[in-house]
Amino acid sequence: MTRSSKYNHSKEAWEKDVEKTTARFPERKPSFITSSELEIDRLYEPAQSEEEYIEDIGFPGQYPYTRGIQPTMYRSRYWTMRQYAGFGSSEETNERFRYLLKQGQTGLSVAFDLPTQIGYDSDDPMAEGEVGKVGVAIDSLHDMEQLFHEIPLDQVSTSMTINAPASILLAMYIAVGEKQGVKPEKLTGTIQNDILKEYIARGTYIYPPKPSMRLITDIFAYCQTHLPKFNTISISGYHIREAGSTAVQEVAFTLANGIAYVDAAIEAGLEVDQFAPRLAFFFNAHNQFFEEAAKFRAARRMWAKIMKEHYGAENPKSWKLRFHTQTGGSTLTAQQPDNNIVRVTLQALAAVMGGTQSLHTNSRDEALALPTEDSARIALRTQQIIANESGVADTIDPLGGSYYVEALTDQIEKEANEYIDRIKKLGGAVQAVEEGYMQREIHKAAYDAQKRLEANEDIVVGLNEYQLDEEIHQDLLRVDEALEKAQIDKTQHVRNTRDETYVETCLAELRKAARSNDNVMPFIVEAVKAYATVGEIANVMRDEFGEYTGM
Repeated sequence: MTRSSKYNHSKEAWEKDVEKTTARFPERKPSFITSSELEIDRLYEPAQSEEEYIEDIGFPGQYPYTRGIQPTMYRSRYWTMRQYAGFGSSEETNERFRYLLKQGQTGLSVAFDLPTQIGYDSDDPMAEGEVGKVGVAIDSLHDMEQLFHEIPLDQVSTSMTINAPASILLAMYIAVGEKQGVKPEKLTGTIQNDILKEYIARGTYIYPPKPSMRLITDIFAYCQTHLPKFNTISISGYHIREAGSTAVQEVAFTLANGIAYVDAAIEAGLEVDQFAPRLAFFFNAHNQFFEEAAKFRAARRMWAKIMKEHYGAENPKSWKLRFHTQTGGSTLTAQQPDNNIVRVTLQALAAVMGGTQSLHTNSRDEALALPTEDSARIALRTQQIIANESGVADTIDPLGGSYYVEALTDQIEKEANEYIDRIKKLGGAVQAVEEGYMQREIHKAAYDAQKRLEANEDIVVGLNEYQLDEEIHQDLLRVDEALEKAQIDKTQHVRNTRDETYVETCLAELRKAARSNDNVMPFIVEAVKAYATVGEIANVMRDEFGEYTGM
């Protein structure tokens, strides 16, 4: 078949990108073959309709990035295997981190306990009974130092799932790096920092929307200068999906929130190509294999068009939707928990086939408790087997060109754009959140899904079909109840041994910055270094910004 000049030009440009990429990141093997010694091509192309192919699908590493954001994808480097972990004390979590790194994990992902997530210290009455239960308790820089003990921050990328107090935990990470001799510009990782989805789906907010958006853009501006390699936000569809949304709603509401953050940053005086390359995303992976893979492809294409066509971004890095994926916690069952290994494998495979940049695989026992060490290892091994044994990473976008997958990709894009248009008519994502629009849509989707389940229209193995009489699972991780008192004692010791006058000075300077238009990040960093606690810093901003009580 004769190719058009446009097609040939695009392919030649991609081949040059491949040469540049492989010069920096050589492909993992000199050749890729199947078990029958059949050679696997780097990329499979369409046999027809090349004009449409260039416009809508294109080559990997080229706009609109439907087939992936890197020219060689996993043939050069696997995705980052970033297991989410955190429980109890900082010392216990540090042990789990180091164990996972020894098992081949390639990035850290920190889970914080509920008091930390909403800006309370462990000795605050509001924290009672919750210290260290769903994540690690972090009250001061001392805890953060213990959390990353013997973990070199210039060699490990860290993701932190923290939102309302994201500025405080980021400041602590910067301070730990400096104590290790690692300059801020060398730090890599991601801070979730996505407050809109907290109002929509998760609930760990502190401040009202307007000051919360100010904190986010302050982080954008600060990192642009001081942490150029750090992802300043992870715009999260994961929790939207966990709350009950459909795949289409997950894409639509996540990208609508992304638009709101870009608008806020521009309004704050930032240039789009200065901050957009450090925006990252976080998606869920559920059991509908083809829909999930198509969802990732559609989201990538949509974001590229939004950034290039709507915002006029000129840097190709601003067009690229880089995302982390976590398998679906809400899909796991307490019944027959070993079945969850199969579910997680399918979900992880969909994420890889959809082109994720990093991946967390849930553990089999997470419907019952925090994962045991054995369960966490199996979850990590799931990724390693997909990477090293399945062959799916040996060619780029292996689902590309499938009539079904391409049609699903188009359909998800169309329906998600319709949602985004409705949100724009409401005045944007912030206004839509305040009016409860996205919340209502998610509630309806969750209700409809539950009705289908109860009517046996949808089958969940072990739950509404193929049940077993089984004993309660005994081998579960339990957080020691003595932890709370030990954590409180540790925090009070920090308060008793620090320079209290300097702490008060730092908090007073932060208060002045919060009242003005000054960027609060430098003042939070100084307060953290003085060993001011999460709660003390958050309370200063509570006083100045107010506290959001919901609708």
